[in-house]
Amino acid sequence: MKIEAENIFIKDYDYDLPHEKIAEFPLPQRDQSKLLIYQNGLIKDDYFFNLHEHLPSESTLILNNTRVIEARILFQKPTGGVIEIFCLEPFQQSIEQSLSSQGCVQWQCLIGGASKWKSGQILQKKIMLGNEAIELQARYIAKQTDDFIIEFSWQTQHSFAEVLHAAGAIPLPPYIKRNVTEEDKERYQTIFSKQEGSVAAPTAALHFTENIFQKLSGKAIHREYITLHVGAGTFKPVKTETVAEHEMHKEPFTVSIDVLRRILSSKKIIAVGTTSLRTLETIYWLGVKLIQELIKDEWILEQWEAYELEKQFSPISLEESLQALINWLEQNHQAELHCQTSLIVVPGYQFRIPDGLITNFHQPQSTLLLLVSAFIGNDWKKVYQHALANDYRFLSYGDSSLLWRKD
Repeated sequence: MKIEAENIFIKDYDYDLPHEKIAEFPLPQRDQSKLLIYQNGLIKDDYFFNLHEHLPSESTLILNNTRVIEARILFQKPTGGVIEIFCLEPFQQSIEQSLSSQGCVQWQCLIGGASKWKSGQILQKKIMLGNEAIELQARYIAKQTDDFIIEFSWQTQHSFAEVLHAAGAIPLPPYIKRNVTEEDKERYQTIFSKQEGSVAAPTAALHFTENIFQKLSGKAIHREYITLHVGAGTFKPVKTETVAEHEMHKEPFTVSIDVLRRILSSKKIIAVGTTSLRTLETIYWLGVKLIQELIKDEWILEQWEAYELEKQFSPISLEESLQALINWLEQNHQAELHCQTSLIVVPGYQFRIPDGLITNFHQPQSTLLLLVSAFIGNDWKKVYQHALANDYRFLSYGDSSLLWRKD
């Protein structure tokens, strides 16, 4: 994997995306979206409800069962101005710890109207939790390079997850230029969302329905779930000239020993979404780190670490890597790994696990488009030109594609 990131210019991953091609609303039915199938240079058009026809039996889908939290909260100042707080991630706590906390938490946040809010100043918001009226307070603690530390406090035994349900709104992506509706509360979640913690949906999986799952099961296509909590960094534009200078965000994920075993026994692995794909690839590299005794206190893969590991060590097979992780879990009597990744996948990356990728159509000059290019090569341009010319709907609420990896 000879990657010269300073030679990967983001301007080479641009295309013209007219605003009318961006899906502002979901379709009436999830599985009615279009499905573009790409394999070995050939493109076919179908609908998502026929997905099972394009997947081989005995293959396995890896889906992300994260659930989007109501991370956007509006506070009104005594003077009448509105301050919008977008909760990104807990400050010095895990997602699970913070969401279950009672009384007080600190989060890293983006602030709309930050110039009108002075450090130490407390904002207040009345909310209803069940039949109980309580007051939620937000205190400005500090400004960091890219965000702010905000302390939230409330005077009841309710968890912060319950507080967010009552006080917050689903954070639609910034390119959807409308207010959140009641419909978004359901449609910006997958039907199998379970583990709360994301501030953006794993949108490739929004198309799935129980009907689709029945058709997949009828063809002996398995489903396995990982949990990666999607951060707002997924929308972070690449503002640097080359990829080398772009800083990826860290995201926590969990994978079980059963999923690792299924990956080893499956004929084909299809990642549902870029979050699942990055998780799968991170798993391989964590196995390499374990074998090379490079795991210290945390299970973590840094942005460029995979590329450095490949240079340093002779190739380790997928079987060796995953078996090392399985053995470690068994020896330590644990059912799952809790990890973090900031892996960036760029053209030239060599994939270890997924054979196919189900994904929506991504923004120009984004790390997600770089990942697609790494997966299918320069044909990404042909795929996106076809989608634009054939009225596919783009981005989070848009249509889908099934991409088979370039040999």
